[in-house]
Amino acid sequence: IAIIANMNLILHGIPDYRIYVGDSLLNPRFKDERADYVIANPPWNQDGYSEDNLGDPRVRPIYTSFVPNGFTPKSTADWAWVQLMLYYARKKVGIVLDQGALFRGGKEREIRRGFVEKDLIEAVILLPEKLFYNTGAPGIIMVLNRDKPEKRRGKILFINASQEFERHPEIKRLNRLGERHIGKIVNAYRRFEDIDGFARVVPLSEVREKDYNLNVTLYVFPKGEEEEIDLAKELEELQQMELRERETVERALGYVREILEVMRSG
Repeated sequence: IAIIANMNLILHGIPDYRIYVGDSLLNPRFKDERADYVIANPPWNQDGYSEDNLGDPRVRPIYTSFVPNGFTPKSTADWAWVQLMLYYARKKVGIVLDQGALFRGGKEREIRRGFVEKDLIEAVILLPEKLFYNTGAPGIIMVLNRDKPEKRRGKILFINASQEFERHPEIKRLNRLGERHIGKIVNAYRRFEDIDGFARVVPLSEVREKDYNLNVTLYVFPKGEEEEIDLAKELEELQQMELRERETVERALGYVREILEVMRSG
């Protein structure tokens, strides 16, 4: 993984970097440092992390800074990664997660509640399916902000970008985000306004009503998924069907009468 990370940084023209190999959740290597922005696509649903090891005095402050008992269930460390990254960020965090992190219950629900009530979540973006090599499941991008501007306080922007993709030109089983799709998402994030069928600014009160469920599809649906119904046209079609049904019954009864007449005369 370190070799791949090194190559990735070189390819993207990032000259000043340091890579350390280790367990970031239990042994962070940048303990005395902070960054303005922290971004990552950590392993999804990584198991084996809970209060048993995250409660170690050396790292416990990381997982209790935002939620008093922010220890994740042993089955998935998704929200442990969120807390670790925000702990070391001065301003913002951008993290790619499994969609399940938005709505799973139990301890994760309590962590979400803490983050919502502290108004730390700025945006949640639902990505298309089949973007990643190791899973066809759609991921999400969560943006967290320690200091939201006034316009964004008390709100979360939900962006449903599930339909914003193109076929991967080299790997048939994969999709990818094209430049226009990325531009559309970035523009919606910057505007922080409702965009019909794509983005919606939701007050925290509505998130509370939905029991801190952050599933994007609860708040915004792509236009293509909503079927418009013309009631007048539907009623007319039903009336035509009823008329045709009556005509068919009348013809059938006529045939029965003719048969009965033949039987009587015979």
